[in-house]
Amino acid sequence: MALDIARRFARQPLGFFPSPIHPLKRLSKELGVEVWAKRDDVSSGLAFGGNKIRKLEFLAADALEQGCDTLVSIGNIQSNHTRQVAAVAAVLGLRCRLVQETWTHWDDPVYDKVGNILLSRLMGAETLLEGEGYSTAVKETWERALDQVRREGGRPYAIPAGASDHPLGGLGYAHFADEVAEQESSLGLFFDTVITATCTGSTQAGMAVGFLAQDRERRLIGVDTAANAEMTRRAVTKIARATADLVGLNRELRDSDIEIDARFAGPDYGLPDEATVSAIRAAARLEGMITDPVYEGKSMAGLIAMARAGEFPRGAKILYVHLGGAPAINAYHKAFA
Repeated sequence: MALDIARRFARQPLGFFPSPIHPLKRLSKELGVEVWAKRDDVSSGLAFGGNKIRKLEFLAADALEQGCDTLVSIGNIQSNHTRQVAAVAAVLGLRCRLVQETWTHWDDPVYDKVGNILLSRLMGAETLLEGEGYSTAVKETWERALDQVRREGGRPYAIPAGASDHPLGGLGYAHFADEVAEQESSLGLFFDTVITATCTGSTQAGMAVGFLAQDRERRLIGVDTAANAEMTRRAVTKIARATADLVGLNRELRDSDIEIDARFAGPDYGLPDEATVSAIRAAARLEGMITDPVYEGKSMAGLIAMARAGEFPRGAKILYVHLGGAPAINAYHKAFA
């Protein structure tokens, strides 16, 4: 059954949906498997878009309903998420305060001046560079920023890292599953395997719930990008179960429904290894598709390695979900020198 998320829950339109699906013909030929891409990286005109726009459509509607005047969120210095929060605030005429923690120790003096954080500043967001260490836990730096807005007389709307651990965080990608099914029907095909990067949790969690509501089973592989697969699993499972309850999923969500592959996360969150850089080059050289060193380069590395190792069944149709993130690549120029 379709969950019909867009009809049942308030949503502020921010994206160009459905995002396109197209075959990656040259990559498929190189790997010997049939690979298509779902391009959430191009599904919004807001500051180069990305996967958070789907989630923020539901959170933005809630913020407006509550009469909030300031979006307050948190992420890494080169966070794709905070850049998209800044874009949403700009287009809705809201203020924006972003806690930009050091989750990645990347040795480059321009790391906090280019890429995502530059775009956030251009859009008028206040960026607070404080705190460090990636975690899905609630951070004191974020709580302090929320309190500061309240003391100044504002009405903050709290958006956690990745728009994930939020009551509405999984709705965007539960709706994504309905969108994929509609496109499959139009294309006359079925993707038995879906590959996505996973980190703060709600992208994979929403997909898991949305796909479980459908009649045909498929394999959803979350490629861990946090270099902490157990933390990622806990986050995805928690959000998936909360989302399942919220939308009224008519079947049990089991632990086995959450598949996390830990092999391609690299040395740490935000740090690419040789496989990541090689995958970024391959996607660019073969398809003109730009992936990033933090998320998509790692999920692409996973796809390439699994295909070359023969881990997909013969005749499999694989959907690679491109979640965006290309603006960060400028901050990682040294990786490609």
